[in-house]
Amino acid sequence: MRSGLSRKEIQNEIHQLVDTLFRNIPSGVGSHRKDLKLSYQELDRVLEQGAQWAIKHGYGSAEDREHIEARGCIDGADPKTVSDRAKERGRTQLGTLGSGNHFVEVGYVEEVYDAQAAHKLGLEKDGVTVLVHTGSRGLGHQVCDDFIRVMLEASRRYGIEIPDKQLCCAPLDSQEGKNYLAAMAGAANFAFANRQLIAHWTRESFEQVFKMGPKLLQLEVVYDVCHNIAKIETHEVQGEKKRVCVHRKGATRAFPPGHPELPLDYRELGQPVLIPGDMGRYSYVLLGTEKAYQETFGQPATGRAGS
Repeated sequence: MRSGLSRKEIQNEIHQLVDTLFRNIPSGVGSHRKDLKLSYQELDRVLEQGAQWAIKHGYGSAEDREHIEARGCIDGADPKTVSDRAKERGRTQLGTLGSGNHFVEVGYVEEVYDAQAAHKLGLEKDGVTVLVHTGSRGLGHQVCDDFIRVMLEASRRYGIEIPDKQLCCAPLDSQEGKNYLAAMAGAANFAFANRQLIAHWTRESFEQVFKMGPKLLQLEVVYDVCHNIAKIETHEVQGEKKRVCVHRKGATRAFPPGHPELPLDYRELGQPVLIPGDMGRYSYVLLGTEKAYQETFGQPATGRAGS
């Protein structure tokens, strides 16, 4: 997210801002919200609708969706393929960060390499930013655990030899494959909704600390991109265009200028790619290129990429 604030404007309030964010956005192992516990029916709607569910309930605006990968909803999600255990883990965790390398980070633009591109993204030198890195919390973790067991059996059943059990798999057109893609889409949609809620409470935190309304804060989504996800896409393989399943583990999508899935206002630039740094290190905003798209199925080797 970008803002209309400069580094100098917030430096005297940064400790209060961090404290306010910490209060408003639960974090850590097992973190949950006391003010948002979903029924199972409502959770199913989150799994189907993604960020749109959050926006419908007043957490953000329709404009936010325009700068989210797949407009914040992966098609084909089926809540019935997500186990009761996964749903129970996720029911109270929507709008929370979790633990590990997940974070909400207040930063600023230290250096600009392409002024024209940065301006179109709304990023200016010394402008205050917020970088969010979190996903589908315990729900997604449980989906993974559930399907590792399913896929281990499927690998044996379909005679697929694998060098490591963690690479267990099933044919995409098998029932196991279809169920996994439907459950994974649901988990991805939960993650989109989760980040949308966190963006909302981030905005509220800024408003509380700086006593400014949305028009002055201009705290807007630059881009929301997912990783650790499989997507069905069309790519050129050995000179032919084919529909393939691209699984991005530790890497984000990086589509080039002109790609039809990019937001209209970014289409001539290429897709923003977010690379969060380690504690105390720089983070980066990059743009997808045609060469990378052709050589890597549109995914950069970015390590801890994602937002």
